[in-house]
Amino acid sequence: MTTSATPGTGPTENSMRRALKRARDGVALDVTEAAVLLQARGEALTDLAASAARVRDAGLAAAGRPGVITYSKSVFIPLTRLCRDKCHYCTFVTVPGKLRRAGHGMFMSPDEVLDIARKGAALGCKEALITLGDKPEERWPEAREWLDAHGYDDTIAYVRAISIRILEETGLLPHLNPGVLSWTDFQRLKPVAPSMGMMLETTATRLWSEPGGPHHGSPDKEPAVRLRVLEDAGRSSVPFTSGLLIGIGETYEERAESLFALRKISRAYHSIQELIIQNFRAKPDTAMRGMPDAELDELVATIAVARHIMGPAACLQAPPNLVEGEYERLIGAGIDDWGGVSPLTIDHVNPERPWPQIEELAVRSKAAGFALRERLCVYPEFVKRGEPWLDPRLRPHVRALADPETGLALPDAVVEGHPWQEPEEAFTASGRTDLHTAIDTEGRTSDRRDDFDEVYGDWAELREAAAPGMAPERIDTDVRAALATAADDPTRLTDAEALALLHADGPALDALTRIADDVRRAAVGDDVTYIVTRNINFTNVCYTGCRFCAFAQRRTDADAYTLSLEQVADRAQQAWDVGAVEVCMQGGIHPDLPGTAYFDIAKAVKERVPGMHVHAFSPMEVVNGATRTGLSIREWLTAAKEAGLDTIPGTAAEILDDEVRWILTKGKLPTATWIEVVTTAHELGIRSSSTMMYGHVDQPRHWLGHLRTLARIQQQTGGFTEFVTLPFIHTNAPVYLAGISRPGPTVRDNRAVTAMARLLLHPHIPNIQTSWVKLGTEGAAEMLRSGANDLGGTLMEETISRMAGSSYGSYKSVKDLIAVAEAAGRPARPRTTLYGEVPEERQRAAAVSDGHLPELLPVLD
Repeated sequence: MTTSATPGTGPTENSMRRALKRARDGVALDVTEAAVLLQARGEALTDLAASAARVRDAGLAAAGRPGVITYSKSVFIPLTRLCRDKCHYCTFVTVPGKLRRAGHGMFMSPDEVLDIARKGAALGCKEALITLGDKPEERWPEAREWLDAHGYDDTIAYVRAISIRILEETGLLPHLNPGVLSWTDFQRLKPVAPSMGMMLETTATRLWSEPGGPHHGSPDKEPAVRLRVLEDAGRSSVPFTSGLLIGIGETYEERAESLFALRKISRAYHSIQELIIQNFRAKPDTAMRGMPDAELDELVATIAVARHIMGPAACLQAPPNLVEGEYERLIGAGIDDWGGVSPLTIDHVNPERPWPQIEELAVRSKAAGFALRERLCVYPEFVKRGEPWLDPRLRPHVRALADPETGLALPDAVVEGHPWQEPEEAFTASGRTDLHTAIDTEGRTSDRRDDFDEVYGDWAELREAAAPGMAPERIDTDVRAALATAADDPTRLTDAEALALLHADGPALDALTRIADDVRRAAVGDDVTYIVTRNINFTNVCYTGCRFCAFAQRRTDADAYTLSLEQVADRAQQAWDVGAVEVCMQGGIHPDLPGTAYFDIAKAVKERVPGMHVHAFSPMEVVNGATRTGLSIREWLTAAKEAGLDTIPGTAAEILDDEVRWILTKGKLPTATWIEVVTTAHELGIRSSSTMMYGHVDQPRHWLGHLRTLARIQQQTGGFTEFVTLPFIHTNAPVYLAGISRPGPTVRDNRAVTAMARLLLHPHIPNIQTSWVKLGTEGAAEMLRSGANDLGGTLMEETISRMAGSSYGSYKSVKDLIAVAEAAGRPARPRTTLYGEVPEERQRAAAVSDGHLPELLPVLD
């Protein structure tokens, strides 16, 4: 049973009275007040529950289902009872020997799973609740052997495969509870399950870290790890179920803190579809068998406090089989859902507690003034939201079972399998593809999307999270000594010296750029290189939710577009005709594009223009392709190379520091995954550029870490062709419009970053590129005097920076680029993607067409 922080004492009468009044008045509670209310009993608890119920009722009315309490008709599928954790209260988990003696395999077989799912479908069930232990193959060799024997790389691969079979062969919707998931795991599983879940249980770290605690010895029960899972679910736009397990030794303050942690994530990502408040029940044959059960008053008070903290829009559930029939008290405390109830299978986590009959639930709910309605495993709000919360491959399965008006389950829906497949006609051309020119003349109708306040998460939470990173730090290192080290041997710069130089200004900055320019001259000579290339952004439909990006559009937005394969090939052909040696192809993460679409794009270019170098697909696109196809990153990149991919852009890096990344972007890949993609590509002989976008919510210490990371990768793989500085374009960026970021880097920042990139990456990455698109002619020339040696490409068309608000156009002729180099007092020469010599034939074709390109293709018919 939970105790207060001071054993033997409870809250004072005055503190309880004040907290109850604040709850009645709808005033926001703090942790201290919530801890007081968690101890409400008797009349105080009745008062607390009544105000919580009013909050719940207001939320149901606003959601369009007043007086409705929901449940999901489900089957419980314990895919494996093996686990690497050792929770001291758990009877679900077992060991290989016991499974063998009982005649069971290490995992349920597909036939066993499908037998349960088919029987459930015949009874009208619509949810397949797939529950399993965390990463059993990392503890049990028998689990690893089973997976190997059946052709699965890991447990998640089997979960994905069996979910597809359930969808196709039975029509049930999988709700996945595989434990702790990584960001990449979410990308793998999102296409096969409309919802997922994992109980937070508690944020009390001591219950995990201290010997004898209920979670001691269980690596997946560390609160920080579990909170990261909830955040990654939000970043991945996965409707997610979580909750608390109360009465396992936490204090009231710790329980309150756990609720506030859940509220913070819910506000930041709008992704928590329901919270389960579950009461601890001691079980025989466990280490905690002597612990008292959490009392009913504990559960009722926690539900009521959770309702006040989470607010009217939250969905709260309490398992009905754990309360000895006291259903009315749970309803009176503010729940609006009974969770999954099965007419077929037992609750394998609490096998001694049978599910109530659905008919009984209906009667008892009606007695409390509520109508019982069936929902799907994914809550109605998310059914109605659609993209990006539901993967396109799941839409037909959800649509077959959901009422389009309410998002609840259709009572008379036929539960039957449907094909799980990519949307048809993925490359149907749509929208306006003239943005690279039209945006220069027509502008945009608004500086922000109409869902600006919802799609990117909670701006107030982000502003709070960004504040520490925005604070400047004091630098005590002697800049003169650091300059001396840089001039003598930049490879000997310490982090403290490098940080001092990144802050340099005035004469010190001038000295720094001169040193960087000298290092540049010694490393690559005076030639300024450039490439005749064409950007092809094949779609700008994207639901990733990057807060710095004005390029991404919903499919229904006026500026949204997607090119057909023929249009991509036409653009490549046209680029070849005017002397290009490369096409650079990137696009939004369009939910309808299959993972193989990238292969088709590369093939389309190579078939039309065999000699064209295909520089395409950012690490984010690589991960998207891999997770959608079910391939590993290595397998996907191998297939892409076979399809015609030559090199990849090292974009999607932004700042390689997750503290900064999760403010800049809601759903983009984390740092470790970006590194995995580029290093894997390099190992396969697919070279890449490297980039850094700076001047937003970052500080020089982040730039230093980023550049050090790139240098380490280059020493390991040698695969980077260049480093590209990408100054943040703030004008239309959501994170700037919300008042969180700076308005881009200053001229000082640009000079310091360029110079320090030259010094910190020396001698590993010899080519430093500056961006004329973002800096303009004069700015690019200044960077050439600060250590840069490359101007990038002619581009021909450019949309991403233009939609962000850059005013420097979409095309530079060869003559224009030569003029930039001359402004810096340097000669210029063309290059290939890999910085080789350009064939004479290509140079002649570029010269003939330079400055008078044919009309760029096309506005859609």
